Amino acid sequence: MDAAARTAHDSTLQPFSEMEHYKHADELPPEIVADSYDKLERLCLKYMNEDDFSKVEQAYCFAAEKHCNQKRRSGEMYINHPVEVAIILADLKMDCDVVCAALLHDTVEDTETSLADVSGLFGDTVAELVDGVTKLTNIEVDSMDEKQALTLRKMFLAMSKDIRVIIVKLADRLHNMRTLAALREDRRLFKARETMDVYAPLADRLGMSSIKWELEDLSFFYLEPDAYQRIARMVAESREVRERYLAETIKTLTDELNRIGLEDFQINGRSKHYWSIYQKMKRKGKEFSEIYDLVALRVITHSVRDCYSTLGAVHTLWHPMPGRFKDYIAMPKVNNYQSLHTTVIGPTARPLEIQIRTYEMHEQAEYGIAAHWLYKKSGGSSASKTNDAQRLDDQINWLKHSLDWAASDEITDAKEYLHSLKVDLFDQEIFVFTPKGEVMALRAGSTPLDFAYAVHTEVGNHCVGAKINGAVAPLTHEIKTGDRVEILTNKSSKPSRDWLKIVKTPSAKSKIRRYFAAATKDDDAAAGRDMLAKDLRKRGYGISTPRSTRALNAVAEQFNFKQLEDLFAAVGAGKVAPRAVGNKVEQILDPKPEEQLTKAEAIAEVVKQPARGSNRKPQKRGKSASNGIIVKGESNSGLLVRLAHCCNPVTGDDIVGFITRGRGVSVHRANCPNVKGLMEHPERMIDVEWDGAADTLFQVEIVVECLDRMGLLKDVTIAIGDAGGNILSAATSTNREGIATLRFMVEISDASGLDPLLASISSVDSVYDARRLMPGEGGAQLKRRV
Repeated sequence: MDAAARTAHDSTLQPFSEMEHYKHADELPPEIVADSYDKLERLCLKYMNEDDFSKVEQAYCFAAEKHCNQKRRSGEMYINHPVEVAIILADLKMDCDVVCAALLHDTVEDTETSLADVSGLFGDTVAELVDGVTKLTNIEVDSMDEKQALTLRKMFLAMSKDIRVIIVKLADRLHNMRTLAALREDRRLFKARETMDVYAPLADRLGMSSIKWELEDLSFFYLEPDAYQRIARMVAESREVRERYLAETIKTLTDELNRIGLEDFQINGRSKHYWSIYQKMKRKGKEFSEIYDLVALRVITHSVRDCYSTLGAVHTLWHPMPGRFKDYIAMPKVNNYQSLHTTVIGPTARPLEIQIRTYEMHEQAEYGIAAHWLYKKSGGSSASKTNDAQRLDDQINWLKHSLDWAASDEITDAKEYLHSLKVDLFDQEIFVFTPKGEVMALRAGSTPLDFAYAVHTEVGNHCVGAKINGAVAPLTHEIKTGDRVEILTNKSSKPSRDWLKIVKTPSAKSKIRRYFAAATKDDDAAAGRDMLAKDLRKRGYGISTPRSTRALNAVAEQFNFKQLEDLFAAVGAGKVAPRAVGNKVEQILDPKPEEQLTKAEAIAEVVKQPARGSNRKPQKRGKSASNGIIVKGESNSGLLVRLAHCCNPVTGDDIVGFITRGRGVSVHRANCPNVKGLMEHPERMIDVEWDGAADTLFQVEIVVECLDRMGLLKDVTIAIGDAGGNILSAATSTNREGIATLRFMVEISDASGLDPLLASISSVDSVYDARRLMPGEGGAQLKRRV
């Protein structure tokens, strides 16, 4: 909708007073008034005009009435949550539409309100913002992991249209983290890990440091409570000494700045956040007493000239430490952060970090993109834009470039998307120059190929070499900050599969894979067809006969391929073995006699050919030889029974039986993935049930996910033993993010002992998930909490 049409549309909106009973906040019944609305009103009136505030008030009345019968898990009125989110945004001086969206962001999800209602009352812009942060409650997913990934994906897609969506979402998450104590323990850990992995880095990308620090500290409080309390206690114990040190240092610097004639400046002490302290202790392997820069000084001035004058005064007073000076004013960070950083040997010969910035830079550092929102007001040519407007546009464009690859239709797996996004958010950036002198941000460790694909897909596809600072360099060269990179291309050149081992960024890898997927499918299909033809000829079949074609189409369907050509391409690419396809074709064209046995014949065959080494004595009718299983039917005595190792059924599980050749009855869990294939031979299925009187031990595989720490394995094994479990085998692994995955084969008596066993494991410090390994899960497919 263009501007003229939007104006005409908005002018026809039905007045709020005609749609709802309440027009002003003071008309609301006391029982549905939010506790902190007065604070929201004061903040809005500081910077909004009368019309804008009237719209905010109407949104509040609408939300209060819609949520009047709802309460949060803590027991408080639900309206308190959207009001608190709006307060966070009003404190950032966000525009009227954003504050309205904060007040209304849960009405569409949790009440009978529709987006059309919101649009009709408050305009399309507010409705679009509300839609961007509305959770996908109507989409059915297999797990909470996938649901969270899909929710985040929708949010980022919405952000590519209006970046204010993510600002509302961050405020929503911040208030949820402040009130996280009302949730169950497992949900607290899940939300805290998600916040630490996704939302805090996003706030950092947007330059919203105040929100980032609070999100990190709140997540730290729930993820590692012991470490949090220890650091909080040590910080409190050393506060008096630090405050005295800061007061003396501030006075010394104030006197020097007054002496050089600097006016209207501020000097503040800045305490490091608990998560920052903890990370530094872990990264550098230091004790708390060895960390001297728990506090830093921040000097705020009126102009860039005053910033550099202050820097000179600081270096006059104290000796600067080599290599610890950074000029983010001359070259801002990618999120527009600007400041001078220097570390000096301060009073008492301790390192002292000092930041120097203007008042505008300070606002940007604390609140990032939200500090000077100029959205849709920075139109026109670049020459006519203010510096702030141009910086904002640059920032929005950078964020879009960073995330657009993930919004590609090529990425269909939500978990893969979320994992790639986390990798991209965490890694540090490097800054390099194009041949024209433009600055480009890349992921640390990037190569010239990453740079080429960041410039344009075709530049990457036709890359033949690179020059780094004027000298020819190999494509494997690791680019450093400050390098000038020039890409050499040739139109006849094509990508190599080896490039997938060279590039570091998910975006470049995605573009290379997409090229080969499109370029080699026909070649793979031709090669695969030849390989299958050769295999089928050995078995006496032709590949082009009507019977073979029908059989191949059936096999393609079994392998979940939509077309036969896709099966050929998979064989040619090495994803499917030609022998596996040939075996299935042969089963269809020439089924073996054993696959045509009746159930009675199959049972007779099993009795006639008992398993090797079996010296079983006859049992009474209907009873199995072992494993606590009863095979139903009077004629089924003497059958050997074994529990399938693929799913390890335990007393209490739903089970099915399958008659094998020479190995008796194989018992599977009903939800075992292998049962689907067994069902293709109904004549060999047999009814089985658990023998409640049997005294049998069962093996069950347990997977535990936790935050790695010293003594973790010992504590988990003790918990298993305390719950009555006997460990038969164990395997452990830890990834680079410090997430440990432990797998145990445990012996238990029946399924009733499983829940106490898992509860005992879950009570161990640092464990955030313990569960029975589901059928079909392998070592590389373990579900991962993100």
